[in-house]
Amino acid sequence: MTDPVCVEPARVGLVGVGIIAETHLAVLAERDDVALEFTVDSRPVGPVKFRGTTPPHYGSLAQALDAHQPDLVVLATPTETHAELAILALLHSTARVLVEKPLVHDLASLTGLRELDGKADVQNRVFTAHHFAFSPEVDWAAELLAANPDWGPITAVTSAFYDPYVLRGTEAFASYVSSWMDSGVNQLSMLTRFVDLTELTSFQQVDGGASAWCTVGFRSRGEAGTARLRSSWLTGSSSKESSLVLGRSSVEVWIDHTAMTGFAAREGELLAAFGNDGRTARKVAHYRPLYASLLSGRPDPVLGFDAAATITAIHHAVPEAR
Repeated sequence: MTDPVCVEPARVGLVGVGIIAETHLAVLAERDDVALEFTVDSRPVGPVKFRGTTPPHYGSLAQALDAHQPDLVVLATPTETHAELAILALLHSTARVLVEKPLVHDLASLTGLRELDGKADVQNRVFTAHHFAFSPEVDWAAELLAANPDWGPITAVTSAFYDPYVLRGTEAFASYVSSWMDSGVNQLSMLTRFVDLTELTSFQQVDGGASAWCTVGFRSRGEAGTARLRSSWLTGSSSKESSLVLGRSSVEVWIDHTAMTGFAAREGELLAAFGNDGRTARKVAHYRPLYASLLSGRPDPVLGFDAAATITAIHHAVPEAR
């Protein structure tokens, strides 16, 4: 009888120990297949506790990579730092890199990563934390549509993401830039679970960047459709909802991302429903399956570089005049 093979936990380096890092740490701490090798933050902050221990903490990623050989580097830093840090991790380690969304802050940075592919296997090592695509209600809706191909293609989408960031004033713009920069990538990545995005067809930003309205073209089962996307910070509480219309069959799938619930209906008939007991924090419910996919050996394509490149191109596009 042979002894079971002992698989060493994946060594993780976490760069950035701000608010979103708390979710990463909570989910990673649940997994016995990972070990937190080190943390990094350029700000004057102290080290973090992880499963009762204090991993080594550094002021720069370069210092950390000189001392460690991680299997995964997680970048939970401001968007404008993503490209530089990702390139550093790619060139000075063999680790895979999980970048908080959005992958990069402009198209030039995306080009820079593409040009690095021959040296550092960007395609197989760079992943983006498109966490909304892993939300329970999104999983439910995607599985429901896959199980009912007779409902036909998705012909129209309406999605509205509201956040109470107006209460933060200038701090919101400093942290998140605009409602479209912050919420647009979540809406686009969520849509990749259902349709193939093609182009940004119209875009209007108002309220000094606190609100936006745009339309995005897509294809579903070979047919063209349009998604109408609204994002805004002008609200006192969070509210995020999406509606998927399958025009051929008159089926509509309604998703409440805030409550993580949904239902499907055809005219007066309820076809399916999905509930949530509220016991799991929303972002934890997103990141648990995200990490399960990333660490499975066969990550979902929505995490991959090609998906991030498509989303980035649409996210930063300037639609042609029509």
